[in-house]
Amino acid sequence: MKHSPRGFARTERVGSQICREASEIIHTQLKDPQMNMLMRLLTLTTVRVTRDYSHARIYYTVLGSQADIEAVSGALEQIKGWLRSQLAKRIRLRRIPELGFVYDESIEQGRRLTRLIDEAIGKSSPDS
Repeated sequence: MKHSPRGFARTERVGSQICREASEIIHTQLKDPQMNMLMRLLTLTTVRVTRDYSHARIYYTVLGSQADIEAVSGALEQIKGWLRSQLAKRIRLRRIPELGFVYDESIEQGRRLTRLIDEAIGKSSPDS
């Protein structure tokens, strides 16, 4: 992967810009009140763009239950086309990538590991 003088590949910079813009669009420009309520639970974590800029995978987390995660996932699929068109108005690229959404489980996995470590430390302490 060829890097720019700052140490970031252009695809990484484009992904970062898409992440910032998409987050702002989702949180400020949705007109549907029910959709707004759902999107308050959403955090976009990162965006991976293919080298040819044809696809962007947007990773996200949801603060809530499994039902909330499923509801947000469905809502993101519904607004995918609209979001892409909004991004086209804000980002100067020849081609705006097709968007795909992926639930980012890394935060939940981190919480599970922390809980397991805390439990292991608690069981092995001499005070128990």
